[in-house]
Amino acid sequence: MLFPQLEGVHVEGIVRLAGGVVITAAAVGREGRCPGCGTSSARVHSRYRRRVADAPIGGTPVAIALGVRRLFCDAPGCPKRTFAEQIPGLTCRYARRSLELGRMLAEAGLALAGRAAARFGAQLGLAASRSTLLRTIRRLPDPPVGAVSVLGVDDFALRRGHVYGTVLIDMDTHRPVDLLPDREADTLAGWLREHPGVQVVCRDRAGAYAEGAATGAPEAAQVADRWHLWHNLAEHTEKTVARHRGCWATPAEDRPPAEPDAPPDLRQLAEQSALARREASALAIRTRERYAAVQDLRRQGQGIKTIMRELGLAKETVRRFARAGSVEDLLATARDGRSSILDEFQPYLHHRFNLGHTNGSALFAEIRGQGYRGSLGTVLGYLRPFRALGAAPPAVPPPPTVRAVTGAILRHPDRRDADDQLMVKQVRAQCPHLDALADHITGFAEMMVGRHGERLDSWIAGVEADDQPDLHRFVNGLRRDEAAVRNGLTLAHSSGAVEGAVNRIKMIKRQMYGRAGFDLLRKRVLLTH
Repeated sequence: MLFPQLEGVHVEGIVRLAGGVVITAAAVGREGRCPGCGTSSARVHSRYRRRVADAPIGGTPVAIALGVRRLFCDAPGCPKRTFAEQIPGLTCRYARRSLELGRMLAEAGLALAGRAAARFGAQLGLAASRSTLLRTIRRLPDPPVGAVSVLGVDDFALRRGHVYGTVLIDMDTHRPVDLLPDREADTLAGWLREHPGVQVVCRDRAGAYAEGAATGAPEAAQVADRWHLWHNLAEHTEKTVARHRGCWATPAEDRPPAEPDAPPDLRQLAEQSALARREASALAIRTRERYAAVQDLRRQGQGIKTIMRELGLAKETVRRFARAGSVEDLLATARDGRSSILDEFQPYLHHRFNLGHTNGSALFAEIRGQGYRGSLGTVLGYLRPFRALGAAPPAVPPPPTVRAVTGAILRHPDRRDADDQLMVKQVRAQCPHLDALADHITGFAEMMVGRHGERLDSWIAGVEADDQPDLHRFVNGLRRDEAAVRNGLTLAHSSGAVEGAVNRIKMIKRQMYGRAGFDLLRKRVLLTH
């Protein structure tokens, strides 16, 4: 017996050929069941032999030459007069592969996608093309959705910046239950109406999902994800820090008043030179021109999309320039993280210049050997203010960036190292606005970590009573979604599993570059674990 777990299959012979192993077998002594009406029958109409590919043995392909019968269906009223018998667990109608081989190919396709699975399967004796594997995946049935009480919702990019879909997660099992082809409110509402019983919807701050959940499951509690709340707060914090960059980036020093005939302060001269170079940079010039163009079109009543088309800019770029209070806010953010390529070589240049080595080309060659990748003109422009005085100022470390200050303020006090603690202390001492900002952030963090949603009203009142324009905009967003925000700051639900599913979708898309249509992507997401 070739298949001891299956009844009625008798092995007649095994032949080893160049292309693999051929097993001759026959089905005997069993009744067949009509696929039309389900009636059992043993009356033989005829016999024939079908060839079925089976799972390989030791990497060698296996084919079964299986003798089967065609049986009569004697049930009155059945549209089928005859039918071919099937071997449970081995064959199915029209299939040229055994059920086990089909299962193995489907698992390989789900795990590796078409091209990679075809290459890997060829090494194991699973001969199938990449297109066959993808068709196999498409034929697989969807897993049952079942009852979902806590639903996670988030979007993912099918084509970044253009086409987006929605992934739905059962938060109790962390299993994807469905993928929707867009992120519209009506689509989500329709799915919720088709699957009643959802009691909690975990989502980000997107208005479409809020509307869709309210329409499709009005009784469900909506929960704004805490990570997104903190991320939104961090964005507004960075804007505030950038706005007050002048308070801490160039702190005042205790210097005696300069005499009328005294030479200018070398350090101040270096700072002025660096500021002049930044203001004359291509980035600063381009930022000012774009800001002026966007603001001019906004005054003319043009919308974001119209400005996008006219200036050839991305939507987020236009929105950022339109919402900026001044061009200096944009320049402060743009400069952050764009330190000069010369910064790490300034101490060496100052030291060599003060030793009498004032030849710019020679100094350029020296730092070039140390790894400098900038131009000679940058070095000459930096040294020019020092030539008239014949000396360079002592090199001082550059001030912390906006991002560094923002990160230190947002970080838990227990996780700040000594440098971060000193930075926060100095920034708060030099800028009252940032001092108040740090207090508001601490209050929100304590409320979020401790799940003290009942403190939200008092926190909002404290922010609104303070001079914090960026936090005011953050508060306005909280008010538009107040119920979900309060639930997010009170309940234990979060969207962590949803974010993990989105990351997995990105990995699957990279595997299937060029063949990740929505239907195929949906099958792989729902059927892989």
